[in-house]
Amino acid sequence: MLPSLDGLKCFCEAARLLNFRAASKVVRLTPAALGQRIKQLEEQIGEPLFIRTTRSVVLTEAGLQLLPFAQRALVAAEECLWAGKGLSGAPPMDLVIGSRHELAMSWIVPMLPTLNRSYPHITFHLYVGSGSDLITNVGSLGIDCAITSTRLMDPKFDSVRLHGESYVFVGSGELLSRCPLLKAADASEHVLVDINEALPLFQYWRDAPGGVDSMRFQSILRMGTIALIRELVLRGEGVAVLPEYFVKDDLSSGKLVQIMPKVVAQVDHFRLIFRADDPRISFFSSMAETMRESPLT
Repeated sequence: MLPSLDGLKCFCEAARLLNFRAASKVVRLTPAALGQRIKQLEEQIGEPLFIRTTRSVVLTEAGLQLLPFAQRALVAAEECLWAGKGLSGAPPMDLVIGSRHELAMSWIVPMLPTLNRSYPHITFHLYVGSGSDLITNVGSLGIDCAITSTRLMDPKFDSVRLHGESYVFVGSGELLSRCPLLKAADASEHVLVDINEALPLFQYWRDAPGGVDSMRFQSILRMGTIALIRELVLRGEGVAVLPEYFVKDDLSSGKLVQIMPKVVAQVDHFRLIFRADDPRISFFSSMAETMRESPLT
């Protein structure tokens, strides 16, 4: 006997949210009714689909294998309905894109009208988080995809390149006039500001040809986001490596000054990441092409 679409819908929502109570609200059933439908699906398959404890809900290996096929079946069923009604075009779809706050404000939000025109059947939603948080949510199906420059080695994920991201080592003009940073020894008079203790931003400059690995700063501050880092640097409370597009106006106005400009920092790329088993890979590639048409600002 084939699984019911109702059961597949309950399974997909529970897999997306990893919370049976929240999933039951989405499908408009009681938690008990949703649990019963998933139980029936598990009995048909002959394998448990979730591991549930009082603190967490996790997909089993069988659940992970079933998920992309269940999603595909639901999309196909919806397309059948639209075709039967004689309606042209793709069926409506909600898509959640994850991004860090600064990129969402400067690039993605201004691009939304273009995405809406290109994909009128899709309602785009935004989720804001840090790099690790975005990856975790894509992996757990909390969001559909994310834009990040975080490098991934996990085969669970796939990605498409968007824009290159260049970096500059900067400090406020006032700070550098008072306390120059012209050679490695000068670093002892300065505070380095970065995302976290791994110094993911400074490494783009440090590891570049001509970069200096021997710098020993007075101290290191961890600020978590590039917006907070930029604010401290503008106030003269430290130096930092920041994305060039993010501080180009500050550099043009002279509020920020590039440190050791002969060292050209390494270039990274923003990527659209998604699960490798997501059936919408061709759509993500198409959306990435549309996104590349909008320059970083």
